[in-house]
Amino acid sequence: MTVTLRNVDIPDFGLPVERPAIPAATYETRCARAINRSGADWLVVYADREHAANIAFLTGFEPRFEEALLLLGKAGQRVIVTGNENIGYTPIAGLPGIVTMLAQSLSLMGQDRSQKPDLVAVLREAGLGSGDRIGIVGWKYLEGEEWDLAKPTFFAPSFIVDAIVAIVGPSGVVDATRVLMHPVEGLRAVVDADQIAEAEWGASRASMAAWRIVTGFTLGDSELAAASRMGYAGEPMSCHPMFASNDASGPIIGLRSPTGRVPRRGEGVTTAVGYWGGLTARGGLIAEADAAFLEMAGAYFDGLIAWYETAGIGVEGGAIHEAVISTLARGRLRPALNPGHLVGLDEWMHSPIRPGSTERLASGMPFQVDIIPVPMPDGVTLNCEDAVTFADAGLRATIAERYPTLAARFAARRRFVAAELGVEVKDDMLLLSAIPLSLPPFWLTPQKLLARN
Repeated sequence: MTVTLRNVDIPDFGLPVERPAIPAATYETRCARAINRSGADWLVVYADREHAANIAFLTGFEPRFEEALLLLGKAGQRVIVTGNENIGYTPIAGLPGIVTMLAQSLSLMGQDRSQKPDLVAVLREAGLGSGDRIGIVGWKYLEGEEWDLAKPTFFAPSFIVDAIVAIVGPSGVVDATRVLMHPVEGLRAVVDADQIAEAEWGASRASMAAWRIVTGFTLGDSELAAASRMGYAGEPMSCHPMFASNDASGPIIGLRSPTGRVPRRGEGVTTAVGYWGGLTARGGLIAEADAAFLEMAGAYFDGLIAWYETAGIGVEGGAIHEAVISTLARGRLRPALNPGHLVGLDEWMHSPIRPGSTERLASGMPFQVDIIPVPMPDGVTLNCEDAVTFADAGLRATIAERYPTLAARFAARRRFVAAELGVEVKDDMLLLSAIPLSLPPFWLTPQKLLARN
C-alpha cells in the first residue's frame, strides 16, 4: 500500500459547547485512593500556575498567580492552603468538604502579610504534627539513576519542603508523586469516563482551533494574523499557542510563539494549540505541491499509521516505540522525543512508550500521539499531533450510557479514518480530535490530505 494525496471533506462531527463537569463523587474517590496508596498520614500536593494538573485532577481547583497546597489526611481531612488572591477562588473546586486556609507567604511579593505570614504555623494549624509521615507530590519525580544521595529531593520549592520538615523532621517526608504520575500505576495514568468526556471537550476544541489556523492561512498573513484565526474562546490551555515559520536560512523552532514575520511561498510552517485534554499540531509546506516534500511527508505518515495500528490495550510501550522507529527509519527519519506520551490537564504527564519498555497500555490511558520527525532540512517541518484514549468494552459502554453524543462522535471519527484515510484503528482507541489523523502537507491546498490507498 502507498500513501497519496486525496481530496477529503472532513465531516462536522459536532463540537461540544458545555464542558462536562466532573462529579463530586469522582473527586472524592480520587482523593481517597491517593491518600490510601501513599501510605502516609498526610498527602501534600504542591501546585502553581505551571504545575496545576495534580491538584486540579483531585479537586477541580487550580491556583492562579500564586502557589497552593492540597492537604489530604488519612482521617478524611481536605485542606487547601493558598495565598491572598486564591482564598476567594477555592469555591470553584468540585471536591466537597474543603477547608480553605490562608498562608500569605504563598501570595505575590508586596502583598499583605499581616494575617497569616508563617507557613509552618498554618500547616500545624491544619493538623500536621511531629511523628506524622508526609507524602509530598511535586510536579515530577526522579528515577533511581538520577539521584542516589542519602537525602531525598523533591520537585517542589525548598520553602515548602523546609516548612514540612520543620514540623515532622527530615525522616518524616517521602516523595509520593508516583501515586499520581507513574506511567502505569499513577492515578492520572488511567482515567474514568467523566475525565474522558472532559478531555474530549478540550481536545476537540483545540483541534478545531488548529484547523482554523491551517485552513485559513493566506499568503501575505503575518504569523500573528494567521494564529489569530484559532478563534480562542477562553478554553483552559495546557500550553502556549505555537506558530512558527522559516526559510532555508535556518531551522523552524516549533515551540515558539507567533511573531510579525510574514511566511512566504515555499517555506515551512507549523502550529499547535493545546487545551486541557489534548493538543493538536500540524506542520507542512506553504505550497500547492512539491514532489520531494510529498515523499518525505508520506514516509512520516507511514510512521503515524504504525502508531495508530500498533497501539492498543495490552500492547507494550516498547513495541509501539519499535514500530514507529523502524517505520520512520525507512524514510531516514526518527522521532525527536518519545513517539507518544500520557496527556491530561498538562500537555505531558509521563510516557510508557520508551525503548524496551514492558509497560502495557491499559483501558483508560489518555495519550498524545506526538511524533515529531527529525532530521528536517532548514526551512522544512512536518507534524501531526492529536489526542487519543484507550477504552475497553466496559468503559466504552459506560461512555455510551452517560455520554451518548460523545460515543457517537467517537464512532463517526473511527469510520472516517478508515473510509477516507485508509487507516483501521482498533475498537479500543477513542479519537478525541475533530480532525483525526488529517494531515494536509501543503497549506495552500488544505483540502488535500495524506491517505493510504
